[in-house]
Amino acid sequence: MKRYVVAVTGASGMAYAKRLLEVLTEKGEVHIIISDIAKKIAEYEGVDLLGFNGVYIGDEDMFADVASGSFRYEGMIICPCSMKTLAAVSSGYSENLITRAADVCLKERRKCILMPREMPLSRIHLKNMLGADEAGATIMMMAPGFYMKPTKIEDLVDMVVARALDHLGVEHDLGFRWSGYDA
Repeated sequence: MKRYVVAVTGASGMAYAKRLLEVLTEKGEVHIIISDIAKKIAEYEGVDLLGFNGVYIGDEDMFADVASGSFRYEGMIICPCSMKTLAAVSSGYSENLITRAADVCLKERRKCILMPREMPLSRIHLKNMLGADEAGATIMMMAPGFYMKPTKIEDLVDMVVARALDHLGVEHDLGFRWSGYDA
């Protein structure tokens, strides 16, 4: 069974995290780290991130298996990824389990997907994104396309989550795949 790490940090967009967990926990063993501020934002946005069939780990648990390069897994997604977390990952600052796990993921050359939801972006944000990209992370903005002609918010969420799953190499049947335009 494949293993994945999903971290949820303090930014808006908890619907994306919930949908990602719904799908990914059906595909393999998922180690879930939720920051304290992410828990508050999820509550505010009316999203429940608990109860998934995964291994929940406290963000302060620096002795967790995901803090070590010897723990093997396919990759990590931070969704949503706060600008604070992006800055820490970009600079290699491992102050908590989320940033330590991302640091390990990058040093072990595993897939590390950061999904910010912020706008507009400052020059600092852009530099941090470039730094994380140069370190090996994939920056995937939570910005859905509209070519699939969405009819509800869930369609937009699925489009973004589908792209993240594609980059992680996870088979799924979410959303719409472009097959060309017949005008």
